[in-house]
Amino acid sequence: MKVLLTGGGTGGHIYPALSVARCLRGDELLYVGTAAGPEARIVPAQGLPFQAVPSRKLSRRGAPHVLVAAMAVNAWGVLSAMGLLRRFRPDVVLGTGGFASAAVMMAAGLLRLPTVVHEANSVPGRANVLLSRFARRVALTYADTARYFPGEKTVVTGMPVREDLLTADPERARARYTLCPDQPTLLVCGGSQGAESLNRAVLQALPELGRAGLQIVHQTGKDKYDGVVREVGTPPPFYHPFAYEDDMPSLLAAGTLVLCRGGSSTLAEVTALGLPAIVVPLPTAVADHQTGNAQALVGAGAAVLVRDAELDGERLVREVRGILEEPGRLDRMRAASRQVGRPDAARRVADLLHEVAGKR
Repeated sequence: MKVLLTGGGTGGHIYPALSVARCLRGDELLYVGTAAGPEARIVPAQGLPFQAVPSRKLSRRGAPHVLVAAMAVNAWGVLSAMGLLRRFRPDVVLGTGGFASAAVMMAAGLLRLPTVVHEANSVPGRANVLLSRFARRVALTYADTARYFPGEKTVVTGMPVREDLLTADPERARARYTLCPDQPTLLVCGGSQGAESLNRAVLQALPELGRAGLQIVHQTGKDKYDGVVREVGTPPPFYHPFAYEDDMPSLLAAGTLVLCRGGSSTLAEVTALGLPAIVVPLPTAVADHQTGNAQALVGAGAAVLVRDAELDGERLVREVRGILEEPGRLDRMRAASRQVGRPDAARRVADLLHEVAGKR
């Protein structure tokens, strides 16, 4: 089977597609994105063939001439993608979102090729809602998202997570950060750029969290690490800040509780490992989709939601103590997180592609 994958602009669109690609070993694959996006660097490094088509993000707030220029680029991108699709002749096309995939998915629809759209978030982006009209199936991370799409097309697969997450060895992280396996570990994940509000709350709460017996592994973000270290001074032995970590799977495997944003990829990894979470949605996320993502976990009993404006050191200590000190609550949240998690999501999407292509 020949499969074309497209998605880019952010890791949240790229890595799910790569996770599906790993489940398609033996099939002929091609990844298409933009030359300026991170996919142009990430995808070839994973050993997949990559080609670029012109694409530019459309913004309602831009000046009219900027919008017109973007529309012209995207129109050229659709024409370029049509030529590429005619040459590669895929049996099925998977789009994981982002403006980088829009031209390819539109071209595939115009050529009446079988397509599958994967929607990562609880509230879909405008591009995926539009592209779903041409798609054979729409794969969803969250069941509630089905209301935005034609019901007969939707199937809940979950969010594909990287394969190494499921085989991660927590001892690697414990050795690197000198963590004690008998102590609860709070893992703070602000993403590669970090999250100012999470960093601030952790620093305010540091003494109380230490007195509560926690060890803290804190991803500050690359640009915020120096400032955090300066403010902490000599870090206490239970506190382990770092700028960015490539081996997040082993860190997650070593965690007891996670403080994080509400990105779909982050929450998928957290629940795939059955971790309870304190989720602080990014307040500027489009359509407040991170709150919707978090509410799916809260409703299941796997997470606590704290609004960004309400997060400070005192609130963080209260939530952490509530989870760890209430009898049985941590175990109940772990069980709920495992129930919500879909560690086999990549395989589900891969099977759906075979089904849509008529190969099964």
